[in-house]
Amino acid sequence: MGKVNSAYGNARAVEIPRIDLREQHRALQHKINAALRQVFDSTAFVNGPNVRAFEEEMASFLDVKHAVGVASGTDALNLSLDALGIKPGDEVLVPSFTYAATAAAISHHGATPVFVDSLPGGFNLDPEDAARRVTPRTRAMIPVHLYGEAAPMAEIMELAKAHDLLVVEDVAQAVGGYWNGRRLGSIGHTGCFSFYPTKNLAACGDAGMITTNDDEVADRVRLLRQQADASVLGGQKYTHPAVGYNSRLDEIQAAILRVKLPHLDSWNRLRQRHAERYLSHLRDSGILLPEASRNGSHVYCLYTIRCERRDELRQWLQACGVGFELYYPLPLHLQEAYRDLGYREGGLPWAERLSRECLSIPLYPELTGEQVDRVAEVILEFAEGKAGVQAEEAVGREL
Repeated sequence: MGKVNSAYGNARAVEIPRIDLREQHRALQHKINAALRQVFDSTAFVNGPNVRAFEEEMASFLDVKHAVGVASGTDALNLSLDALGIKPGDEVLVPSFTYAATAAAISHHGATPVFVDSLPGGFNLDPEDAARRVTPRTRAMIPVHLYGEAAPMAEIMELAKAHDLLVVEDVAQAVGGYWNGRRLGSIGHTGCFSFYPTKNLAACGDAGMITTNDDEVADRVRLLRQQADASVLGGQKYTHPAVGYNSRLDEIQAAILRVKLPHLDSWNRLRQRHAERYLSHLRDSGILLPEASRNGSHVYCLYTIRCERRDELRQWLQACGVGFELYYPLPLHLQEAYRDLGYREGGLPWAERLSRECLSIPLYPELTGEQVDRVAEVILEFAEGKAGVQAEEAVGREL
């Protein structure tokens, strides 16, 4: 187990990282190199054939009419809200326990993010709490499929229908996942994807996508992503019917993503297999585990556990050479950026509890079974009190 002293000892070098991006690229190196060579030979670096092909392939994969590549997942959120007509004075329901980009997109449009608590015992937006926060100014809702788990879309879509709300799915952490037999990102008015290097379908830089079944929304996104140049939709070049963005999906990233897309479902199944292995080891440990996947409803972009002694656990993992990450240790409604909205500690109790208890441990397709077993062993030692015993023994030796 290595040296363990003082609180939980001097940290080992990380032996099992939270994520390792190298193995996936090594396995696909020749195909990726060939795809990149083709891009450089063609010199079609912007709006090239790989972007168009990847859009078509993703639309088919997700079973949607339109998939429009953009520069990042953040831009996908921004352009979605713009294309759907979100404006100053509107309110948009959004979970507090998520990454800041989701709420920031609302703020950038002059609209007000209305923060919603998490499901008791879960991670995703609570539709009952969302319903309590609807006002005459509420225009839209952004459910986030957090950590790769499908949000409760039946209740969300029912709420949206009852109040005539737009639904923007944030699928940044859940590409390839399902809800009730439908791919995530095909259910709401738009779906917003990130292909950041740590995602389930990963580019080698920033890249994103918007999906929709609405022809007008798709055309609006295509217009906006290229400085709203009218020629995009068959008009005169260098005329601009709106204020647009420079948010085109890069041809190089599209080429890489095309190589990877055929592997996505098998990679997600490996993630689910690792999650099942963690569950078999830790189900009786007292550590709170994420829900098991039901028909692909969880694709485990992150394997996030909960522990009331989270800070002690992370020190123990660090001492044992196991990588981890604390995602969202302060919920958005308590962030300095949103202080003027008037939220107070205790206002969203589940989101606040998650921020104190959550910790993500290693999980990625290339992780080995032996590595999963080792991480589980380290966590079990902590749960069974062995960590504290070893720390006390180390302190005794120092004295």
